[in-house]
Amino acid sequence: MNNLPPTKTLKRLAALALAFTFALGIVLTDRAVITAGASSRQLDLLGRDGSKLSWRLGTRSKKSKSGKGEPTVKVILQLEGKVSKELAEFLKKEGIRPRKLFKQLNMEPVELREDKLEKLAEFDEVSFVSPDDEVTALGGHVSTTTGTDTIRNTNAAAPNSAFDGTGVGIAVIDSGIDQNHAAFTNANGTASRIIYSKDFTGEARTDDPYGHGTHVAGIAAGNARIAGGKYVGIAPNANIINLRVLNAVGVGTTSSMLEAVEWVIANRAAYNIRVVNISLGMLSVDSYKNDPLCKAVRRMVDAGVVVAAAAGNNGKDSNGQKLYGHIHSPGNEPSVITVGATNTLGTNARNDDSVASFSSRGPTRSYWKDLFGVKRYDNLLKPDLVAPGNKIISAKAAGNKLVRDNPTLDAKVAPNNPKRDMMRLNGTSMATPAAAGAAALMLQANPKLTPNLVKVLMMYSSQQLAGFNTLEQGAGQLNVDGAVRLAKMVKTTLTNSTPVGAAMLNASAPAPQTSIAGYTFQWSQGVVAGRAVVSGSQLITNYQKVYGTGVLLSDGLLVAGGVLLSDATMFSSGVLLSDHVLTSSGITISEGIRFLSLGVLLSDGVLLSDGVLLSDGVLRSDGVLLSDGVILSDAKLEAYSAAANGEATASMEAEVDMGIDGTGY
Repeated sequence: MNNLPPTKTLKRLAALALAFTFALGIVLTDRAVITAGASSRQLDLLGRDGSKLSWRLGTRSKKSKSGKGEPTVKVILQLEGKVSKELAEFLKKEGIRPRKLFKQLNMEPVELREDKLEKLAEFDEVSFVSPDDEVTALGGHVSTTTGTDTIRNTNAAAPNSAFDGTGVGIAVIDSGIDQNHAAFTNANGTASRIIYSKDFTGEARTDDPYGHGTHVAGIAAGNARIAGGKYVGIAPNANIINLRVLNAVGVGTTSSMLEAVEWVIANRAAYNIRVVNISLGMLSVDSYKNDPLCKAVRRMVDAGVVVAAAAGNNGKDSNGQKLYGHIHSPGNEPSVITVGATNTLGTNARNDDSVASFSSRGPTRSYWKDLFGVKRYDNLLKPDLVAPGNKIISAKAAGNKLVRDNPTLDAKVAPNNPKRDMMRLNGTSMATPAAAGAAALMLQANPKLTPNLVKVLMMYSSQQLAGFNTLEQGAGQLNVDGAVRLAKMVKTTLTNSTPVGAAMLNASAPAPQTSIAGYTFQWSQGVVAGRAVVSGSQLITNYQKVYGTGVLLSDGLLVAGGVLLSDATMFSSGVLLSDHVLTSSGITISEGIRFLSLGVLLSDGVLLSDGVLLSDGVLRSDGVLLSDGVILSDAKLEAYSAAANGEATASMEAEVDMGIDGTGY
């Protein structure tokens, strides 16, 4: 018998084990492994290669072996349990000190020589090491076209019952907020609704010199005091928690994001933070199973916090060709509500709305490597839904960089009064706070909703846009009216122990349609869940086990022979799975023309019907090559262009502020 090197022996044993498993017909899923009592160490076969290094760091460590004058690299160190004596001695010997310590997340940002990366990853308690990446912003009409005014007007007759976000805290993780802006006072202007501010950039300021966060916060929770309520946000009386992670030029780091997330987890009860808005992102390369930001965000969701994240602005290249597979992190995390952008053409009626060409499309192409070095792509259906994001007018931070660099963004609503002035911005960054504000209204209507229930009700009541596929629009365009109506009807006695199939509503299900500005549309009546589209009225009439905390919607799905099946212990009978991504006919999520078989998302290559090829991490379109999820300079410029310019169409009109305070919604 030949003597094999240890690595080859391990691979052969793993191959035999896998062959034995498949021969028995056993299907392993993340949920099945975890419930069987497997440790996270045993999940290495499912989630990462033996090195435990992000692909980007692995290539750097192999090039750095001299040991002298080596460049250093900032990384996020993920740990399992406590630091051992051996690791502590290694860190001390190499002069490696944590720059911060995230106790809630069990992660540490450290800086070390590149040639020490592989040694660091060898310690048992180190679960994964990834770069401390750069994080950047993803660049009256809104409240009407989203259906927010519809539900507010419906409930207006009941005293003290306006759906305005009262009592709900929305944390805005962004570039800061101009706390002097009139949009963030209470209805009568006597007090600020920004109840807490904290800086994580090291610049020791919480205002908004960049200009992104103020605009975002205005969409989620701006009041109606300016221009007669023309620019009112979705939840105009919600409390705002201002967490600044982007510096004066709009750039942050993964570690600053992690610090902000950890702060939310530790302080969510004190400020009743039920919703977090993340209108920014970074390259989505490492699988959500390993990406430190995705894992941190999952901790928030598991703690009961709804997280809305931007999909990204890389839906096309510089030639206008569609691109697929560019969902940003943490939008590639399955537990969050990932939001793409639509173009409303400035009209309140929704019969002319479309998905914005710049809005990033799925599937997610972040990946992990197995023991054989083969890339395993997440291939999740994203975004989850879409919302208005083209040329949106909202609060303008005084003297901000975005307007200085792009004067056309100035809406000139109150040019002589910086406390009341407004600006335009474009992107999924603007769509995301609409969903965050909607979540606040839903939680005001029913504080017992879990993040998964908020997500499901939001998707189920969305409007499918004709001519766009699931990888472009998810479940469809946000419909606040439908989402809040459903939220009010959900029983407040539901818990993780509620049996699957139990009645979920206090009354009969409403007619699945909404009328906005004279246009009536059907609800999508379905949701996207991991690699599947799930539909049926039972999603709202009967409790599904995937609605609890600590689980994913996709945990109700199993894979057998390359086919997705529903798990009867998680989904009740009558819930239907689609086997195709459809180009929508504009009715329900299950009606349309076949675009892509969902079965191919389980494989390593995806051939899209419009000729765009996703294969082995490469997105090829019209001569533009983007490999391994890395966005090249052309695509970065395109994303910035989308944020500044949007689509050259009719858009939301600016109305000059006369300086008279509005008090209603």
